[in-house]
Amino acid sequence: QVQLVESGGGWVQAGGSLRLSCTASGRTLSDMGWFRQAPGKEREFVAGVGWSGHSTVYSDSVKGRYIISRDNAKNTVYLQMNGLKPEDTAVYYCARGSMNPSEYEYDYWGQGTQVTVSS
Repeated sequence: QVQLVESGGGWVQAGGSLRLSCTASGRTLSDMGWFRQAPGKEREFVAGVGWSGHSTVYSDSVKGRYIISRDNAKNTVYLQMNGLKPEDTAVYYCARGSMNPSEYEYDYWGQGTQVTVSS
């Protein structure tokens, strides 16, 4: 069993920054991803990182603003979010199993953390 717990969400003004963390317990070494779901919209892929941390992938909507990283010694994956926009408002989820956009490649999900960006 794997448990994923996200933290670091909150409220921020447009242009600000937040850093999300996702701490895992159990069988943890794996590729990891971040997704988000805005009200009334489908969940979408945000970023993924390979198990070593050397490979990363980003959606076009966050490329150049977000940075995904990981610290395997701490079983934690991070999502540094800079230049936040109101359209980044969503519940953010981390997931284990892949670094690709397809949700079907992930086997464990966190409970989500709310990010709200005001204009």
